[in-house]
Amino acid sequence: MLVLMIGTLALGRFSADIVMMGVLLVLLLAGVLAPTEAIAGFAHPGVITVAMLYVVAAAMKETGAMARITSVLLGRPKNERSAQIRLTIPVAMMSAFINNTPIVAMFLPTLAGVARRCRIAPSKLYMPLSFASILGGVCTLIGTSTNVIVAGLLSEKQLTTDGGPATVDNPALSMDMFTLAKVGLPIAVIGVAYILIFGRRLLPDRVNPIEDAETHAHGYHAALKVTAGSPIIGKTVEAANLRNLPGLFLSRIERSDDSVVAVSPQEIIEAEDVLVFVGQLDSVVELQQIKGLVPSTADAHEHDDEELPSNPNYRPNLRIVEAVVSNNSGLVGLTIRQSGIRTRYGAVVVAVRRQGQQIPGKLGEIRLRPGDTLLLEAEPGFAQRYENTGEFYLVNERFTPASLRHERAWVALAILALLVTLITFGVMPPMTAAMLAAGLMVITRCCTGPQARRGVDFSILTVIGASFGIGQAMINTGLAQDISHFMLEHLSGYGPYALLGCVYLLTSIFTACMTNNAAAVLMFPIATGLAIEGGLNPMPFVVAITVAASCEFSTPIGYQTNLMVMGPGGYKWFDYTRFGGPLTLLCGVICVVLTPLMFGGF
Repeated sequence: MLVLMIGTLALGRFSADIVMMGVLLVLLLAGVLAPTEAIAGFAHPGVITVAMLYVVAAAMKETGAMARITSVLLGRPKNERSAQIRLTIPVAMMSAFINNTPIVAMFLPTLAGVARRCRIAPSKLYMPLSFASILGGVCTLIGTSTNVIVAGLLSEKQLTTDGGPATVDNPALSMDMFTLAKVGLPIAVIGVAYILIFGRRLLPDRVNPIEDAETHAHGYHAALKVTAGSPIIGKTVEAANLRNLPGLFLSRIERSDDSVVAVSPQEIIEAEDVLVFVGQLDSVVELQQIKGLVPSTADAHEHDDEELPSNPNYRPNLRIVEAVVSNNSGLVGLTIRQSGIRTRYGAVVVAVRRQGQQIPGKLGEIRLRPGDTLLLEAEPGFAQRYENTGEFYLVNERFTPASLRHERAWVALAILALLVTLITFGVMPPMTAAMLAAGLMVITRCCTGPQARRGVDFSILTVIGASFGIGQAMINTGLAQDISHFMLEHLSGYGPYALLGCVYLLTSIFTACMTNNAAAVLMFPIATGLAIEGGLNPMPFVVAITVAASCEFSTPIGYQTNLMVMGPGGYKWFDYTRFGGPLTLLCGVICVVLTPLMFGGF
């Protein structure tokens, strides 16, 4: 079943959670596992901890806390080397405390604009983004879900350095907040140095094939007002990062006494400016989540005194809705100003799209036609209320909030700092600390309950839970012991470093074929069994599988963030092997050499 599982996962035709649950079912039906053993992994403290950390990461994203940090750290690089330095170092630092996936997701839309400003290929930045997030994740307990899972397994096993029972004089091995930093920090520093030194030569010079698939002329026509107190007031268009946005074009700036066309990058943004953009849907949605930009209500609605509430708690409760105007709609023939959309539907027009045509003039003066797509801010449930009224052909309500909870950013950062403190000083177990942090994020409205639920990747949790059961099956059948005995018998003559290197290599191969979490869970009984049977300190072997399960850079399927950047970077499979293969070997050598030195030898 293991061979079949690895082969199926390597083919990539089915998702990992489906395959591993199928294997778990077969083992359960065959009597290899008892029902309690099969489901024990889903109640494991490590799985609960990972789920809670997803909620913390979701809150950091919803409040814009991560964006606030990265906008300062990323700055305005002037060339390729500067862009890579400003990207990799902050990402590696942040990923030590926040899950890698949301960090990469947050940076993806930003890097295309950075690449344009620096006049470099996006492929020079996307892979370093993924690799830096992986490298930073091996530095702390909460850096990746793999670290949390292995720490939980180690705590359960109650192993000691000499394989004997845990006592006061011979305490059980454990991982605290910065245990992995002894090896992870050197790996991260040397890994980032590798990216910066060899990135220019080994990374492909390739343009994103899907970028600008939809031209500016055929995109949404959006008008957003700069509100008083916005952080972009007084900045130039370029300094405010509103130039060369991915899939978005600043067509003009409208002021009470003027209209600035052919906007210069040095144009100063003033309060009450209306910024008119043309671009793709996702880019428009991300744009209006910038603090201080709201729909241009003075332009878009029938009464100029109908102002959108300035309370920042208001807009995060709204949703983004796409609605296509039908030929029977009462909106046809009216301008947006005349239509009374706010009073009629309780919604605000953010943008309009007319397929295949440019839309001249101000947003409020656009006369609606059948087939026009409106991008609206509306209360949740808009789609259910109006999809069958005949007013619209299609109503699509997105889960995306209309605006981030910017005023909660410092609260989210404080809760994250509390989480790190509680785990670092051992005030409470990691699961309890993570649950407390996640609960505080929801109670303080850094994220809502639905946002917290959507932030949890249940497919990853399913994989982790199933892998615990499969790992137990390896123990029940004696397979883990047999593999450990085989490795000891054939490699012990070459010394403990050879055994450690073999464990690292086998974990890397498993990671390349399946998920990193599953690889770590399946290798844990093999690695610890090998150490105990050989009379060696188990800690170097536990650390080795933890690092190896994350530091696999040679394939796009080795880590989920590698897959996330594959499309936007225009990468091919061999690009990962060419640039990531040497980095994988480098991390392996560092880990195998340093781990015994840092954890008391063999």
